[in-house]
Amino acid sequence: MLFSALRSPGYRRYWFGSIGTVGASQLILMAQGWLVFQLSGSPLDLGALGAAVSIPSIFIMVFGSVLADRWDRRRLIMTTSLITAGLLLIQAALDYSGVVEVWHVLLIGALIGIVSGFEWPTRQAFFAGLIEPQQMMSAVSLNSILWQASRMILPAFAGILIATAGTSLVFVIGALGFMAMFATLLGMRVRPQSPVTGNSLQQFLDGMRFIVDNRVFLVLIPMTWVWMFFGFSFNQLMPAFADVLGTRELGFGALMSAVGAGSAAGTILVGPMQKARMLGGVMLTGLLGGVVALAGFGVSTLLGDSVSWSFNSALVTAFFVGLFGSVFLITSMTVLQICVPDALRGRVMGIHTVSFYLMPLGGLFGGALASAYNPGVAVLIGAGVILAVTLAVVLTQSEIRRIDGRRLTAESHTAESSTAGTETT
Repeated sequence: MLFSALRSPGYRRYWFGSIGTVGASQLILMAQGWLVFQLSGSPLDLGALGAAVSIPSIFIMVFGSVLADRWDRRRLIMTTSLITAGLLLIQAALDYSGVVEVWHVLLIGALIGIVSGFEWPTRQAFFAGLIEPQQMMSAVSLNSILWQASRMILPAFAGILIATAGTSLVFVIGALGFMAMFATLLGMRVRPQSPVTGNSLQQFLDGMRFIVDNRVFLVLIPMTWVWMFFGFSFNQLMPAFADVLGTRELGFGALMSAVGAGSAAGTILVGPMQKARMLGGVMLTGLLGGVVALAGFGVSTLLGDSVSWSFNSALVTAFFVGLFGSVFLITSMTVLQICVPDALRGRVMGIHTVSFYLMPLGGLFGGALASAYNPGVAVLIGAGVILAVTLAVVLTQSEIRRIDGRRLTAESHTAESSTAGTETT
């Protein structure tokens, strides 16, 4: 059942509290991108913004993933929420005063990226402790629904807000969203974490060793990295796509909303599939469908505003990029969350979470290609890379193709019951 995880009181409270931070993250992404593009008009600067956010996040995430297993996860998220809110209020003040420059946005984006490097591995480990194993697909889908629904609704709203009130108000609203997460976690009671031993370096190496020794993790994590870097990073360049298609703020918001709507549809579609016999096939089909849709979006933007239907075509293909991408991301993350031991969850899922910061970093790669050639060319090159990697996995990795959701869920439930019985004894 799609909503079964909401039966767990702790997860239900966390999920509703996450609405603020997820919505804030979407608003920040749009406001920062639009502000930079307005200040410089350069797709390369949009890529630089992505790099400023993602590079610190990726480096810090290695350490943050260890902290997620060592420290109290609830308090870590509360702390990072307050720091992020403060940084957004500083950005709002600079913007409102009219003194803001591109380097201000890049610097604050980098600082938020550092904080996120601690926060997101912790989030990936935290919610799994609030649910039962059989609720994992539901929880992953519900988490995705928050992101996809906000990407479907908020970009159009943000486009109107930016056009009428400017980006400074968007940053203030983002700060309030992170403050709401802090308030949600106050006093929340959570299941005790599994204890870990050894120094931080050894713990990180233990996580890496687990990934290397398990074929599913060794294949699915890099596949997710490739999709986010070469595929979903097209979100980072959306202001440039809106420009070449002859639209402005409202077109920018509409394109972002189309991706979000598709992702929401994919989330609903894949929600009941945790126990699907051909879960591996569903996952790979999602990735192949995403490549085709991405190529279609690239062709649409290559046409620019030279044909009347190019913008409508871009909206439709953006929708399907979101839909198929969501199918792949949710199924793959569910498999990983089910298979990883709780004592290693923060480190292993922290390494997986790097993928979400490869998206803005991929924007730097795409921005360089867009500046040298055309934004559509950048998308088509990325789609070609993903297609090559996906076909290689389909042809050579039978273990991935044959992933059986029924068996995974049953094994995880048995292991959880065995662990609970041991602790009781």
